[in-house]
Amino acid sequence: MSNVEENPAELRCPAEDDDRVPGVEVLSARDVPLGGPRAMTVRRTLPQRSRTLIGAWCFADHYGPDDVAETGGMVVAPHPHTGLQTVSWLFGGEIEHRDSLGSHAFVRPGELNLMTGGHGISHSEVSTERTTVLHGVQLWVALPEEHRHAARDFQHHVPRPVRVGGAEIRVFLGALAGDVSPVRTFTPLLGAEIVLETGASVTLDVDPAFEHGLLVDQGDVRMAGTLLCPGELGYLPTGRATLTLTNVSDGAARAVLLGGTPFGEEIVMWWNFIGRKHEDIVRAREDWQNASDRFGTVSGYDGERLPAPDLPRHVTLAPRGDRPRR
Repeated sequence: MSNVEENPAELRCPAEDDDRVPGVEVLSARDVPLGGPRAMTVRRTLPQRSRTLIGAWCFADHYGPDDVAETGGMVVAPHPHTGLQTVSWLFGGEIEHRDSLGSHAFVRPGELNLMTGGHGISHSEVSTERTTVLHGVQLWVALPEEHRHAARDFQHHVPRPVRVGGAEIRVFLGALAGDVSPVRTFTPLLGAEIVLETGASVTLDVDPAFEHGLLVDQGDVRMAGTLLCPGELGYLPTGRATLTLTNVSDGAARAVLLGGTPFGEEIVMWWNFIGRKHEDIVRAREDWQNASDRFGTVSGYDGERLPAPDLPRHVTLAPRGDRPRR
């Protein structure tokens, strides 16, 4: 998915400090329209000022249930990405994906589509005519410096459901509850959908080297004792070997659990690009605007590609050093 904000903020995202105090940090979402007078609205919990990364996870949009008859659904024209992987996961509906690698695939509930942008890729995303209600999450993963210019790639995976007590878990990245995803990533990551029955509580073994985030889709869920409501993202730092989730709502609850080792690198995010300094962003924007071969061509999309927004005039396009770790 593209970041279609007309004036996207340039974010310098520092490496995490070593002296974080354990406890659940609750992050609320902000609404972002995907464009147009009948725009579908997404709820964005990452990035924000209080937290920019959970492991290598650097972007989280949560949308729906969205009646496409009212909003027109998702229509995102070809747009570029650099320095990241996109992770598409649906709860309802269907999205047609095309990219400059030549991939033509459909995103369906319970099926993972992961695209590696690396040095540069472009793609389009359009909800299909079969979709009446669109509902899901779009996530980005920052690539570490040594793999920031990786080759374009596309992976598809259908995880099997795993039962743990009153929970059904689908692990689309990493390992959890005895299941391991075969999907390749460039840093240690966890991504899983968890559905909790009414009143269910489950304690999961997790990697203590990981920090974790729980994005609640429906129902009210207690994460390590802290209540999270739909649309909220709860964050836990490293150091925990178990994680307890409890459904305190009257019906089933659903959430997406994200995790990873602290990224440990500073990144600059602007629009759909991730770099290490301002010049990286400027060059990527120029390459896209000039139709460089860097991003390739998306075949099969009927329409024009998205132009890049203007860079804010106040931005100083100069290298910035890393923030010292305390």
